[in-house]
Formats: sequence, structure tokens, C-alpha cells
Amino acid sequence: MQQAEFDGKGSQIRWTEAPGAEPARVYVHGLGSASTVYHAHIAARPELAGRRTLFVDLPGHGISDRPVDFGYTLEDHADALAVALDAAHLTGAELVAHSMGGAVAIVLAHRRPELVSRLVLTEANLDPYPPLAAGSSGIASYEEDDYVDNGGHARVLEKVGPSWAATMRLADPRALHRTATGLRRGTNPTMRRMLEELTADRVYLQGELSGELSGREGLEAAGVRVVTVPGAGHNVMFDNPDAFAAEIAGMG
Repeated sequence: MQQAEFDGKGSQIRWTEAPGAEPARVYVHGLGSASTVYHAHIAARPELAGRRTLFVDLPGHGISDRPVDFGYTLEDHADALAVALDAAHLTGAELVAHSMGGAVAIVLAHRRPELVSRLVLTEANLDPYPPLAAGSSGIASYEEDDYVDNGGHARVLEKVGPSWAATMRLADPRALHRTATGLRRGTNPTMRRMLEELTADRVYLQGELSGELSGREGLEAAGVRVVTVPGAGHNVMFDNPDAFAAEIAGMG
């Protein structure tokens, strides 16, 4: 396990790493998740073997620290992720990022383009105030104190079901709420605009069961490869791991 201080106060962002050839692949989880749980089974596949691989847990999630005075905005998470990549001496990495983590990866690539050569985004949040969908938790509908102290967290764990709750219960409730609120607020410019303006290789994976991706034509016009993954919902890496791995490997 590796770690690096991200807030100037001793808090550590942590990741696990497997050695291999550059460019490294960096896996980034979604809201209330953990990178190894969602991606280790993919990184171990033969078509992806041999590459340096990092599984990063964002602040407030998984094995990383969860300071109470941290903002947990998308920009805050992107800056913390940049700290991890800098500490790992990475440039030109391939980021494989899911949902909220995809939004963070876009912000990172916008702020620190030298760190990112390729983005593989799985149903990444691109717009503020995302519609309620399979990837929605309902966390941001609560006030922070109601979520943390008055039963909101327990109600969300019950609502999201056992699979998501298994990793969400490992995250800090206050960090979850601030992250969800930041995701709902979005960024300026929006994540969508940032993604369209990036020059890195960009792939966006949309699960077939999640419906048509809003603004797909605009993304494709900007050079983003948009792929509808058959038989998959929001968690493409679980629903269709063959197609998911093929797109990461550039075989799609």
C-alpha cells in the first residue's frame, strides 16, 4: 500500500499498486465505492496484464483518510488524485474511471493534462444536477447534518442495496455527503465541456440498460469515442466484463 499527504495537514490518500510497463493504468472508483472492488477483476485479465496498475481510493473512501475539514468537491478530489500520481512519479497515465470518479478524472485531465494520456470513462457524470438514475444514491437530497447524524446514511444504505452498501459503509458519511453535493453542483466549466476540450484519447462507455447518453452527438463531434455496452447497466465492469476489458485494452 502506498500513500501521500493531500491536504497539508497529514491526511493521506492511499492506493495499492502492481508493477509493470508504462504507461500506467490508474483505476478510480465512483461515489461510495472502492477501486479494487470494482476493478481488480478487470486488471487481472490476460489482455490487460503486464502494465503498471494503481487502484486509488479517493479521500473519504476505502483505505484513504477522511478529514472532517476537507471540502470533498470534485476539484478537491482531483487535486488529491494528482498528489497520488505525482507521488507515484506518473505522467501520461491511462485513467479508467467510473461514475463520480469519471468526473474527477475529467477535472484532473483538465487541470493537469501532462498526467493523463487516455481516459476510459464508465458512465461518468458530465453535467450538474444529474437526473435520478441507477447510479444515483439520493445522498444530496439530505442536509449534511441530517445525513450524518439523523439517520440519512442508514436510509441510503438500505435504499442502494447490499452490493453498493458493502463499499458505501466503508466511506465516511460526511465525506459522502459533501462529495455527492459537489457532484450535484458540478464544475465551471462543466465536466462535459472539459471533456470535449481535452486532447487526450477519450472513450466513454454507456451501459445499454441505462438508456441513450444525453449529448452523445456533441461528444462524438469533439472526438470522444462513445460506446454503448450491450447487456450492461451503470456497473459495466460487472455486467459485461469482456466488453469493458476490451475497451480498456483498445480492442473495442
